[in-house]
Amino acid sequence: MKNIINIAVVGLGQVGIYLLNELNTKKKDIEVKTGKRINIVAISAKNINKKRRFKINKKIFFKNPLEIFKNKKVDILFEVIGLSDGISKKIVEKALKNKINVITPNKALISKHGDYLSKLAEKNNVNLEFEASVAGGIPILRTIKEGLATNKIKKVYGILNGTTNYILSEMENSNENFDNVFKKAQKLGYAEPGNSKFDLNGFDAFAKVRILSALAFNNQISKHKCIMEGIENIDLKDIKIANQLNLRIKLLGISEMINDKLFEAVHPCLVSKNSYIGNVNGVMNAVIMHGKPIGENVLQGEGAGPGPTSSSLLSDLLSILRGNIKKPFGIASLKRKKVKPFNNNNYTNSLYLRFEVKDKPGVLSLITNRLAKYKISVNRIIQTPNKKNNKATIVIITHKTYENNAKNCLSIFKKNKNILKFPTLIRLYN
Repeated sequence: MKNIINIAVVGLGQVGIYLLNELNTKKKDIEVKTGKRINIVAISAKNINKKRRFKINKKIFFKNPLEIFKNKKVDILFEVIGLSDGISKKIVEKALKNKINVITPNKALISKHGDYLSKLAEKNNVNLEFEASVAGGIPILRTIKEGLATNKIKKVYGILNGTTNYILSEMENSNENFDNVFKKAQKLGYAEPGNSKFDLNGFDAFAKVRILSALAFNNQISKHKCIMEGIENIDLKDIKIANQLNLRIKLLGISEMINDKLFEAVHPCLVSKNSYIGNVNGVMNAVIMHGKPIGENVLQGEGAGPGPTSSSLLSDLLSILRGNIKKPFGIASLKRKKVKPFNNNNYTNSLYLRFEVKDKPGVLSLITNRLAKYKISVNRIIQTPNKKNNKATIVIITHKTYENNAKNCLSIFKKNKNILKFPTLIRLYN
């Protein structure tokens, strides 16, 4: 590799502009560590005049990022736009075809098109790096690809979304409801001011689970239908009841090989306050891996925001500057296998079920009889009457049961006039 490396940055949102400033201020440090001098030759965004945190050099600005390829000789391109398709995909594809190394934090793109793009990178003998796509500043992907390369990993799970973890932690600490805490998260920059739908509904964490699975188990990115639930239906009431039970609610991403079949899920879980994962709070992410011979391995750090994301993007840059072409998913695309999905109906958990009911005789026995009919046995019942309104809250903790039983059983409660709203279900993490 030559000594002066030309760089393009496409996308100058929160992360892109922070990254650009880091590249400009750390040129010396990068040269000391790699022996290479970086030269930023092109930047691109929708709007040249947008008010930004750091100044940009308008002389190297391209409104249309595809023009960069015609006008500039680029060695490494950062794609920081963040879409799963459209211009994000087009720009990465074109760069790889032109034998340009690509670095991106774009989990939506990698979880959807990672298999295709990694083949393209391998064919053109360039790097496609995406460390920042999972868990912000935590070097989880490189740990799996390199540090734990000879381990047989059986399971990876953890807190993979800083926004939802902050919201759940803050609801518990401040005793405020979901909407108020969400607004607070937006003010602090932990949630997007416009659209945080993909954080809240579990999609963001799920894209990361798919990338982790592909790396940990050497399989192609799965396209199977999986359990994906977010935190939009978590009520302050659930957080308070969990607290009484010495439990906390966390949104967990889970990926596991069960009898050579791939199980992937994202959903809220009740975890013990005495557990490690139960004490990862605020915007922190944590990833726990089980492998042989390593045993249990834990990585924790900030998972959101321009700082941690840029840290991972620069670590990818240094890896490329040190000169080794690596397979994007650790092994050659042709050797990555297709795996069969685990049947989600056979997933087992104890359940927390919260019912809001009319306070009258026979309602509790109606509920327990229905549960028994679907082979769901009761472990504990907490009943809180609201005498003033003739209502009551009934919380039932069950013994372990199959996912299918829970689904079929709960659908019956939709039609009962004594049950005032559809029951809340949260799984207890095994």
